[in-house]
Amino acid sequence: MSKRYRARQRLGKYRIVRRLNLGPLADVYAAQDTVQQMPVALKVPHVATGRLDDVADFVSEARIASKLQHPNVLPVYNAAFIGEQFVIAMPLGVSSLAERLERRMANALAMDFALQALNALAYAHEHKVIHCDIKPENFILFPDKQIRLADFGFAKVSARTIKGSGSGTIDYIAPEQALGKPRLASDVFSLGLVLYRLFAGVLPEYPFDWPPPAHDRLVARTNPEFAKVVRKALAVSPKKRFPNAGAMLAAAQRATNPPRRTPARRRRTKRSTRR
Repeated sequence: MSKRYRARQRLGKYRIVRRLNLGPLADVYAAQDTVQQMPVALKVPHVATGRLDDVADFVSEARIASKLQHPNVLPVYNAAFIGEQFVIAMPLGVSSLAERLERRMANALAMDFALQALNALAYAHEHKVIHCDIKPENFILFPDKQIRLADFGFAKVSARTIKGSGSGTIDYIAPEQALGKPRLASDVFSLGLVLYRLFAGVLPEYPFDWPPPAHDRLVARTNPEFAKVVRKALAVSPKKRFPNAGAMLAAAQRATNPPRRTPARRRRTKRSTRR
């Protein structure tokens, strides 16, 4: 087991500022990089043996995140052992989307966050990565209203057949993922739940009968077409959902930016002139 760090303690070149989160597998700290003089977030696994095999999931997370270069995906600054402790260093955000949901949010900002989240997941899916743990806690907010998808600890690389462990967060997990069969459409389902909570303020529960509670609030804060996008994402059968986040993003963009109707050209009438 790794030890838990306190403010001002050192971990290699990093000076701990405060603890951000205590997780079942790792803790996250706000820290200062004393060499590059910048704030960072440190993910510190509970296991501290100095062996790669013992932190294989965290190594995989760092590798996957390093390959996904996108403005809405949280990058990895560094991943290495400091003594026997494996540490992943990342940019330090302001808060998570989960924390931001505790306060009122303007409709325009909520939609901006929604489209950024869709862009992040669409990019991951384009690179055949299934995140497997889409939830508000894994979207990190930054001062410029940028939102970034984080925590690829459960992520899997998509193939024709994929076997999973059913890992994920129970409130946001798709039915087939809970049975150990994650697919790209599983992330679509989870993001549909995130978007529903973002606009309606509540989280639908199984068996996900439509319309769920506060559906009228979802429609009022978006529009009927966007509500249909969310509904399709939340289909219990993965075959009835969008196949991936790219398709969901395209539908959401159409719903929020409907094509403008070109006004019919007025027929020009010749003026009759009297002689």
